[in-house]
Amino acid sequence: MNYQKIPDETIKRMPMYLRAFSMLKTENRDSISSSQLAERLGMSPPQIRKDLSYFGAFGTRGVGYPVASTADQIRGILKLDVTQKAVLVGAGRLGAAIAEYPGFASFGFDIAAIFDNDPSKIGTKIGKNVVEDIAKIDTIKSRDIHLAILAIPADAAQPVVDGLADCCIKGILNLSACHLAVPKSIKVVTIDLAMELGTLPYYM
Repeated sequence: MNYQKIPDETIKRMPMYLRAFSMLKTENRDSISSSQLAERLGMSPPQIRKDLSYFGAFGTRGVGYPVASTADQIRGILKLDVTQKAVLVGAGRLGAAIAEYPGFASFGFDIAAIFDNDPSKIGTKIGKNVVEDIAKIDTIKSRDIHLAILAIPADAAQPVVDGLADCCIKGILNLSACHLAVPKSIKVVTIDLAMELGTLPYYM
């Protein structure tokens, strides 16, 4: 399967499908049709069928999608069938909220380390992690961590990313509201909350 040919927008919707099927499992649903799923997600049935078709056969015509096995298939596609460890850089208010956010666990993510450069935060505990000195971030090389979350000021982000690039990090969730220059081997997803909010008045 050539994942390079699958549209980014489809990839972005896959976690939404996974969440929906996971919730259906908790509701003890055995199957769901594309029309029912579309109504639940506010989408069109053809879009759902097209998205899932990129990854092979899902469901049975006239029966729908089996909830448990479809959830497992999507989890495998997203490589969430194994625990994915992440390092969090930034132990401020945003970082602390991220570290204690329970939604990550449902997708199989584990915030396995937290780093900061503030002496007043280093050594304190957030959730299950003790905040470590950013100067020692290269220690993540030996911890099998390949994802990073940045919750630091924009002007500090690039130097930190340069260090992460040397630590076998392959994916970065950037909450620092800035463009990051990274090697092609690293995937960056940037979320600027203020910019996203800035689009809403246009539609009002």
